Amino acid sequence: MAEAMMKKFYGRRIYVQSAGVRNDMEVDGFSIAVCAELGVELSRHRSRSFEEMVQWGDDLGQFDLIIALSSASQHTALDLTKHYHLDVEYWPIVDPTALGETREAKLSAYRQARDQIRDKIIARFGPPDPSP
Repeated sequence: MAEAMMKKFYGRRIYVQSAGVRNDMEVDGFSIAVCAELGVELSRHRSRSFEEMVQWGDDLGQFDLIIALSSASQHTALDLTKHYHLDVEYWPIVDPTALGETREAKLSAYRQARDQIRDKIIARFGPPDPSP
């Protein structure tokens, strides 16, 4: 969600790559739906692990910042600072996957997470470019 928002908000001004602790999670329909409400396309997004990034030739030393959205990703990112000069920021975001009983309640929880991410992105990187 965060990578797609960054690309939508800032275009090529900031290089962004999404990674996680694991790659075994497809983007779910609720995330796709609430991001589409902001014009952010997620349906083709796939998660990669930090390990896969290295295996596929990404040089983690070329990145300046890792933004961790979960405590597990924060822990992994902090371990990477032993080998690479990286800054790590932890943005605790509500995990919407276990919230809500009805479809509307689930969408509300996902909107809350989306809005938290959007607000933190804008606070950290400034207002979106008018034409990224």
